Amino acid sequence: MKKIVFFLGLFCFISLVGNAQNDFRFGLHLSPSINWMTTNDNEINSNGSNIGLRLGFSGEYFFADRYAVTASLGFAFGQGGTLLHNQGGNFWTQSDLSNPELNDSENALPNGTNLKYRIQYIEIPIGLKMRTDEIGHFRYYGEPILAFGFRTQARGDVMDADGLNTEKEDIKADVNFLNLLWGVGAGIEYSINGSTTFVGGIQYSQGFLDVTDNSAVKNDGSREDSNAVTRSITLRLGVMF
Repeated sequence: MKKIVFFLGLFCFISLVGNAQNDFRFGLHLSPSINWMTTNDNEINSNGSNIGLRLGFSGEYFFADRYAVTASLGFAFGQGGTLLHNQGGNFWTQSDLSNPELNDSENALPNGTNLKYRIQYIEIPIGLKMRTDEIGHFRYYGEPILAFGFRTQARGDVMDADGLNTEKEDIKADVNFLNLLWGVGAGIEYSINGSTTFVGGIQYSQGFLDVTDNSAVKNDGSREDSNAVTRSITLRLGVMF
């Protein structure tokens, strides 16, 4: 919590200082998202998505009339998704799960087990906004981004064919702390009054780094070493001042 307060305070301070300049804008965003996970292992497949939410503060520094460096600080809720493990095994071995059987190496989960991840991050996206001249009250923009995600919470559900189900387990120990993402977005800016604009757009993002720590062991005795990454489509909604 102390880290969260520090980052929020630092971002607000920078924003207030920059807001004194005509080439800086500050705003808020609240953006629903659809999130899922994929892996590079043919035996572990995406099998469900999460509805999530991104919210926080945004800043834009215009070094030219139509080009700006952008940065945000906010929370990303409901990241992750469901992964179907065609080959079972012992998963989430670093977490203290509520069902003792899930931590017992003698009771491996069966083939066809679904593991659902719900992860919360503090995210810091940095981007380059390229927008058109104003057409009526509208401007159109494109924006590639690079984002850093710092895991603050992770919950998981186990769903298998034998009925050994459990929900909302604390699996933070089995989810890596850092997530690095790239993305691209596009949308419109609508001028409301003076420098105040409404921003609406759509953004796709995908992780670079493995979300899981690969401590699991499959039923055949091999180590689970897949690269599981997050993906999301976000409906970006915000107001800039």
